Amino acid sequence: MQTKIKSERFIWIDIMVTLLTLELMDYFYYGVRAAVLAGVCAAVSVAAELVCLRLMHRKFTADDLTCVSDALIISLMLPAVFDLKAAAIACVFAVVAAKNIFGGRLNMIFSPAAAAYVFLYTSWKNQLLMFPEPHTHTGVFEKAGSLVSSASHSFNITGKMNVSDFELLLGSVSGPAGAVSVLLLAVSAAVLLFRRSISAGAFIGSISATVLMALIVPASVTRADSVKYTLVTNMVLFASVYIVADRRIAPKREYFAFFYGFFVALFSYILVITTAKENAIVLVSMLFTPVALGFKNLEKHIELTQAAEREEAERLAAEAAADGEEAKADEQ
Repeated sequence: MQTKIKSERFIWIDIMVTLLTLELMDYFYYGVRAAVLAGVCAAVSVAAELVCLRLMHRKFTADDLTCVSDALIISLMLPAVFDLKAAAIACVFAVVAAKNIFGGRLNMIFSPAAAAYVFLYTSWKNQLLMFPEPHTHTGVFEKAGSLVSSASHSFNITGKMNVSDFELLLGSVSGPAGAVSVLLLAVSAAVLLFRRSISAGAFIGSISATVLMALIVPASVTRADSVKYTLVTNMVLFASVYIVADRRIAPKREYFAFFYGFFVALFSYILVITTAKENAIVLVSMLFTPVALGFKNLEKHIELTQAAEREEAERLAAEAAADGEEAKADEQ
């Protein structure tokens, strides 16, 4: 048990380090307003976690600080100038409704961040999908200036993007700052995969399905552009790392996790090319929760079957050894 707890804490630390790096980029592009948004999300999530644990008569431990990483994921999916009250409500919903109602940290069914995003999508869609231009700094209490639609919206509608590859790499495009910083996300994915802090099967499955569909049914003029733009838009890379490949949600066995990630990305791509819906992968990841649960139940069945087989093999081996001892005794 101690090893498992220690591993969980290391995973949380690894994820927090990468999220804080993305938050720094968010601050670079949008100023103090982005930092305040992240701080509000984190503070509200911790407060909600404390209240929930108190009501369930449980102690708050260091492991429960995973709510902070979920809060940062939520803030990185939002416009930097998003309404603070709405963000706080979403964080409460994530902690209370998506997490603790179903048993808390040790019985995760939904990704809290994905649940919060879907909640905001249904209630504050217009605010959620309008963004400030990069390098537009807004004060904490200032009203946001002119807002624009995201680069993902433009790509979904036209199949083109009027930005350079360099701007794409650095994330200097309109959209959630944490989800458009392609270079940082790629580095974060590599680090988390190396550290085994995210599900390699789910991540590879998600990316594989995205690339495959972009080649088979290109969303752009050329297949190369289709693959490139599909990977960097609609929060595909961000969600593949922090939502689909979340070890708390994805199946434990890598081949089951691969198919889980594959199907999430497959249906997300279909939804994007048929409806032009932005950030479909986050919405689909919530809809595919039963798939993840089904794989986990199958894993439990396999583990129980294997345990029973091992016990039977040990029993037969013990009986064979006992028979051998009796035979030797009879010969003597």
